[in-house]
Formats: sequence, C-alpha cells, structure tokens
Amino acid sequence: MSLLAGLLIDKMQWHLPLHRQHQRMVQAGIRVSRGWLTEITAQAVGLLEPIYDAQLESIRGSRVKAIDETPIKAGRSAPGKMKACYFWPVYGELDEVCFPFFATRAHASVEAILGLQPRRDAVLLSDGYGAYAAYAEKTGIAHAQCWAHCRREFFKAQAVEPELAGQALARIGRIYEIEEDIRTRKLAGANKHLHRLTHSKSEVEAFFEWVRQRLEDQALLPTSRFVQALGYAHARRHALSLFLGDPELPVDTNHLERSLRPIPLGRKNWMFSWTELGARQIGIVQSLLVTCQLHDINAYDYLVDVLQRVDRHPATEVEQLTPRLWKQHFAHQRLRSEIERLAL
Repeated sequence: MSLLAGLLIDKMQWHLPLHRQHQRMVQAGIRVSRGWLTEITAQAVGLLEPIYDAQLESIRGSRVKAIDETPIKAGRSAPGKMKACYFWPVYGELDEVCFPFFATRAHASVEAILGLQPRRDAVLLSDGYGAYAAYAEKTGIAHAQCWAHCRREFFKAQAVEPELAGQALARIGRIYEIEEDIRTRKLAGANKHLHRLTHSKSEVEAFFEWVRQRLEDQALLPTSRFVQALGYAHARRHALSLFLGDPELPVDTNHLERSLRPIPLGRKNWMFSWTELGARQIGIVQSLLVTCQLHDINAYDYLVDVLQRVDRHPATEVEQLTPRLWKQHFAHQRLRSEIERLAL
C-alpha cells in the first residue's frame, strides 16, 4: 500500500507524472513497466471512488455550497487536438471539496453535481456564470454571488477609467475590511450577523447607489469596460447582498479557489489527460487529498489506511472513510504499511 499511496501522492500532490516516476524507478534499479504502474494506479482510484461518492453526497447535503468550474484538456476531439473539458469544484460547509469531471460546460452538469432536490434552505455561492443562476431558479434555492469576481471586473476597468474604477475598488475594499474585522474578532452566528448589518449594510447600499449614479452618467461610453463592470455589479445586486442576512455565507468563493490550486499547478506539469477517464480519476483523488489538507490530515497516512480498510469496511458506512470522518474514527488507530510496521 505504501507504493500505491506514494504513486498517488507524487502524481496528484507533487504533480509528478507517472512516466517521470517510472524513470526515477528505473534509475534506482527498480524494473517495472510503465503500463503496470498505470494499471495499479487505476485500481487504487477504483477503491477510492466510493469514498469520493460519499463525500460528494455530504457536500450535496450542505446548506451553503460554493461552486466553480475550471478547464482541463482531456481526450481527443480530433487528431492532434485535445478536448476542452471541465472540473466543477464544489465546496461544502463542513470543509469538504470535490472535483467532479464533465466533458462540457453545459448547465446540465450543475444539476448532475448538486441534484435537483437540494434542501429548501440551501444557498449556492458562485461567480456570474449563467448555469448557476439557472440551477438556482430551477430548484428554488437562494443564489449568492462572489464579491471577488465583482471586484475583478473593476480591476480590469482600471485601464480605461482608472479614477472611477479606483473609487469602486476602494468601496469594495471597505466591505472586505469589515470581513477582516469579523475574522479578527472571531465573530460567528448572531454576533456576525449583527456586525454585518451594523457595518457592512450601509457600505453595500452606498456602493450600489454609487453604481446606479455612474450608470446614469451620459459622459461614459456604454461599450467601455468600466460601464460593463458597473452593469455586472448592478445586475447582481440582490445576489451580492445576500451575505448581509446570512452569517454562514462567505462574501466570495476565495476559499474554493484556494482549494482548486492543485488543478492548475498539475496542468503545468502533466499538461493534459490522455482520456476523460484519466481526468475523472484525477478529480477523485484530488478531492480526497485537498480535503485532507483542509482537515490537517497527512494525506499519505490517510491513503495507506483507507486503501487497506475500504474492502473490509461496511459499504453502508463508507462515509466514515471520507477524510473528515476518518479523522474522527480511525486516525488514532490507523492501518500502517508493511514497511512502516517493520520499522517500528
């Protein structure tokens, strides 16, 4: 199991493709075929897949969820050309994240990930991509949007309207300063709600009034990047204001974007996935490794344990093997590899 865990950690966490791992083994005098490494890696991912499924189900049950999409090249669309596919990272309120893989950016992907029967009080936090608003409307849940994405629109507009865009960024910055104050004071629940109503609400209302006034300014070209940024914010006023009434709702999806960093880092090393199945396997393993990081779990120790435990563990209780629950149930008595046992 130490070999399997090491292969997965090196490939997914340290972004070392299997062919480079194979080269390293050959240089060390270990004679195995690259095909065999690929085969046993796929078998290991197969063992982990039910755990991934259980974690995704846990995220679906969250009241507050954040979602995004990020591209990956997987499979061939034509000779010599890779297909543009997507991971759809989704983050639950219990600090769990999954990276479902889909071959398209179609709206149906969101429905497949989150299901069509979310809890009634659910809130979905996202950027401005229309698939998320469509899902929220179809299922009747609240849809909040990300202030960081709104802020980026004004960053881009600085090239054409530096002074006005700077004013917008300063106003949004004050909202973030209040959030930083909340974190510093470690406010939560009713206290956090009250602090936002007392301090953030007036800043949010002033920002959108300023946006409205700028949109009425006849001197600004309707096609300018700055006016587009104003329109982006104005159209999303309700979604950007939802955090004021919900202390559990973050102001942005930055926590999700931090968790998906392994994907772009990996792309720089393995560039693409030869098959869609391979991309799905990447998503399964990264879901567990990133969640291990979120819960301060040694990912190698976790993999060595669950790769041994999953076959003997009751299928009806597979959720206990997700990193969050594994830490509670098994971390203190984890299964070790043969090499580690011999070293004790």
